[in-house]
Amino acid sequence: MYRFLLSRQWVILTLVALALIPVMIELGFWQFHRHERRVAQNALIADNLAAKPVPVEELTSPGHTVPRADYWRHVTATGTFDTAHEVVVRRRVSADERVGVHVLTPLVLGDGKVVLVNRGWIPAAGNQRDYPEVPPAPKGEVTVTGRLMADETTGASGIKDLKGLPDRQVMLVNSAQQAALIGRTVLGGYIQQTAPEPAGGTPELIPAPDHDSIGAHMAYAVQWWLFAAGVPIGWVVLARREKRDRETAARETEESEETEESEKAEESGGTPEPAPASV
Repeated sequence: MYRFLLSRQWVILTLVALALIPVMIELGFWQFHRHERRVAQNALIADNLAAKPVPVEELTSPGHTVPRADYWRHVTATGTFDTAHEVVVRRRVSADERVGVHVLTPLVLGDGKVVLVNRGWIPAAGNQRDYPEVPPAPKGEVTVTGRLMADETTGASGIKDLKGLPDRQVMLVNSAQQAALIGRTVLGGYIQQTAPEPAGGTPELIPAPDHDSIGAHMAYAVQWWLFAAGVPIGWVVLARREKRDRETAARETEESEETEESEKAEESGGTPEPAPASV
């Protein structure tokens, strides 16, 4: 009845189906774990953004790697901006997806240490090798409030750290790189400025990260699991359809053969027609 399942075509189809099921289940769990990470990250962002600002040196120090638990924590720093060592970070987008640069300015603290401050986004110069028109930083002592962020690396950000860039242009916000360039002790990580508001609204302050959307990862997980459940169901449907088609074809063949035999029998045993009468 189901001997056709031993045919080469059905053996291959069955093996492919058996291979697809665990792959689809694993893909479902991959998306589910991405959903869990997104939910956990949203909770972390919300908690850290709601936390009371603390002095930056309570959370970081020279050479310190900012842990994920401290990302987006509000910190304060008081000092004077060192615009002589200001740089721009290339290929950054604004809140409305325009490509430009971020303005990275060292802030010299009272004890002589430096913390990097990302003052926000501005349009790039018309020629990529030219230094853009950067709005001046406030003069004198200033207290900056912002979100603490970890140093950027190629591995973590996916941004290639290009060499041979024009003077005062970089690809990554990295405290170790800037410490080597300016010859000062620099705190690990950097501050995304949120206050004070810049004069004239430029540079454009970087908006808070999205922590409301959870994405479609859970929906994708459910889809993969439904696909995995659908494979054996589809296999059974195809097998039953193949069985039905084969039975129908066999029955039609048998009926056709019976009809041919009946026609042959009638032809061999029938009465010949009478010859026409002569005139």
